[in-house]
Amino acid sequence: MAARKNLRRRTEGPTVADVARVAGVSPMTVSRVINRDQRVRETTRKKVEETISAIGYVPNAAARSLAGGKQCRIVLLYRNPSAAYLSEFLLGSLHSARENEAELIVDEHDPEEPPASLAARLAAQRIDAVLLPPPLCNDGELLGALQKSGLAVAQVASGQPAPSSHAVLIDDEEAAFAMTQHILARGHRRIGFAAGDPNQTASHLRRKGYERALLLAGIAPEEELIAQGNFTYRGGLIAALSLLDQPSPPSAIFAANDDMAAGIISAAHQRGLDVPRDLTVCGFDDTAIATTIWPELTTVRQPISAMASLAIDLLARAVRSKRPLASAQPEHVRLDFELVIRGSDAAL
Repeated sequence: MAARKNLRRRTEGPTVADVARVAGVSPMTVSRVINRDQRVRETTRKKVEETISAIGYVPNAAARSLAGGKQCRIVLLYRNPSAAYLSEFLLGSLHSARENEAELIVDEHDPEEPPASLAARLAAQRIDAVLLPPPLCNDGELLGALQKSGLAVAQVASGQPAPSSHAVLIDDEEAAFAMTQHILARGHRRIGFAAGDPNQTASHLRRKGYERALLLAGIAPEEELIAQGNFTYRGGLIAALSLLDQPSPPSAIFAANDDMAAGIISAAHQRGLDVPRDLTVCGFDDTAIATTIWPELTTVRQPISAMASLAIDLLARAVRSKRPLASAQPEHVRLDFELVIRGSDAAL
């Protein structure tokens, strides 16, 4: 883990993000056009295809048939309320799919579809592997159904990955501990916490890291300083208002993701508070929203794109291995996190 001032690294050649920006659509829409998703309107499809041609973007090489190698079809199954997180995840997935000459299919999860039916449908479509970002990475019933159907699975950002699946993660507890220590080092003692979705293991680990840092500093965690935000912008805004309405409000708020942190900054502005002079706000993830709000957000960088990319690589290698999927040894890989110091925190 390292603290640093951050500038996002540049990629070589046009990217999905470039296509999305020029065409005026989301990266997810670009992915759907590349994967020939029928849900895209014809006018939008034409605009994206013209943009791809105009800027020279090379789409996913996955669709090419493999010479001498086993074709690999991977589904990215998503259900994530954070567009910023999902965009980062998609960029990494597409890049790795192209590098591995794997076909990447992006599919939105329908919570009404039983896991067994979903698994059977994917198997019938000759899918080889499934990539599960949060919150689906924590769905034990879904994971079991997919594996029972013979599909390789990679969980990304699950706090408690299953031994039977591939997994890529960071140490969420240690990352939250480090950020809370950073806030404490700035002189803050009354620190609020906007908690994430209680159904996600990462939420509990981040809260645990926050509370551990307080205890180490001799500060007893207070329930009234912990507000539920559910990983959404609106949840963060509501959580902040409840914290700021207290008789003794916090001087700093640490949000368990960037979407909530953006909502907290908005709430502070509504109350006429200056960030960071009157209120320090820190986030988690380092998604695109962290540098599109003002002030730019001090946050924990979770390498979302790299995590997705590595997970695709693990799945592609597992599928193309000569060993049966059931006997392939799953790999669990833990990547480093970073504290990215920007303009939303200040000394008390």
